[in-house]
Amino acid sequence: MIGKNFYTQITFRVLFMVATIFFAAYFFNKAEYLFLAILLTIVVVQTVSLIKYIDSTNRKIAYFFNAIKNEDFTLKFPDQKNVTSFKELNKSINRLNALVQEVHIKKQEQEQYYLEILKQAQIGVLTHNKKGHIMFVNPRVEQLLNYTPLNHIKQLKKVDNELYELFDEMKPFERKLFQLTNERETVQLAIKSTEINLNKEVLRLITVQDIKSELEEKETDSWIKLIRVLTHEIMNTVAPITSISESILSYYKEGEDATTIENFDQTKLNNTAKGLQVIKDQGNDLMNFVQSYRSFLSVPKPDKKIILVKDLLERIKMLAIQEVGFDNDACTITNHHPELELFADEKQLSQVLLNLCKNAIQSMLATENAQLHIESGMSSEGYKFIAIKDNGPGIPQDVLDQIFIPFFTTKEQGTGIGLSLSKQIMQLHGGSLNVYSIPNKETVFRLVF
Repeated sequence: MIGKNFYTQITFRVLFMVATIFFAAYFFNKAEYLFLAILLTIVVVQTVSLIKYIDSTNRKIAYFFNAIKNEDFTLKFPDQKNVTSFKELNKSINRLNALVQEVHIKKQEQEQYYLEILKQAQIGVLTHNKKGHIMFVNPRVEQLLNYTPLNHIKQLKKVDNELYELFDEMKPFERKLFQLTNERETVQLAIKSTEINLNKEVLRLITVQDIKSELEEKETDSWIKLIRVLTHEIMNTVAPITSISESILSYYKEGEDATTIENFDQTKLNNTAKGLQVIKDQGNDLMNFVQSYRSFLSVPKPDKKIILVKDLLERIKMLAIQEVGFDNDACTITNHHPELELFADEKQLSQVLLNLCKNAIQSMLATENAQLHIESGMSSEGYKFIAIKDNGPGIPQDVLDQIFIPFFTTKEQGTGIGLSLSKQIMQLHGGSLNVYSIPNKETVFRLVF
């Protein structure tokens, strides 16, 4: 229906023009030049009329699309009965115009809705282009940085020059922690970056979050757990000393006075000697415990150099498989990138890997078909990693969140320092040590650089 009248008009005009040209040719053959001139004039008029007719339609459609492009929805074409030739076309364009206007309004409402959410969010959101011009920033960012208005990331120099360098140098999917101090307060910021494509332009989206309260909560929780473990270890050592001391003291006192030599016999002397030996051993254990604590607090700064991961893992395997009761063939290595290199302290990194491998082997001594697998490569985010996997009994969920606490251990002869020391070494390397475990199926310790 849209083009019915239009096509009828075009067909009629073309046919009439062809008929006129036919008669003009006829009069030309008859040498009737007067009629020929009249008919040729009519052809010219018909041609101009046809061009204007088609052009008016084109202009009308062009006006419509230009109006849509400029978000002008006030354009309306006459669709009354007295405009018969374009009535259906005009009606269709007006309906389309109304539909586009409705979609546009809904889109604006949705954008306003999301914008309001971003304004109320407790996480700061900032977007800037490659030239540093800030395209969007919500009030939370300006509140956290105590600076407004933000139009360009170079303005961050006025807040903190190191913060500006961090924003300027951040790579996609990178996450950084930054402590910002101003005249009001000190905030601990978690800053994360990603890239988005918008209208064929690459924009950097940065989120800023104040994690000070979360860190304080975690710090308090860590202190409570550490104090609980220290109290447990110290009490286990001191309690026998107190009990044995009281027993020995009873040999040497009668009421408030010291006992006489006549009251001593060989049995009491032997018990005294045994008790003092136990006190000495417990004292040594307590000294070793304190020494472990001191070693945990005094990890030297890494002496980094380039390490070929493939060679490092082969050495670790040779050292780890010496554990008594473990099948040497049950340890395998997979290097997804054989030429992978790390810039790290080889001695410290070897200490971490050997500790993890030995822990895995010891946990699998009662496991049938025990398997230890060491894997290295690059993650999908571009980070280098080394993973230690085993199919032992695993780590219970209630223990999993405590294994990195200093001096916490599930071993009878363990000091509880190995995993916490390993985690600290990885943090000194700018990396992390993560773990997940499915009991009786798989346990994975993952070193991420």
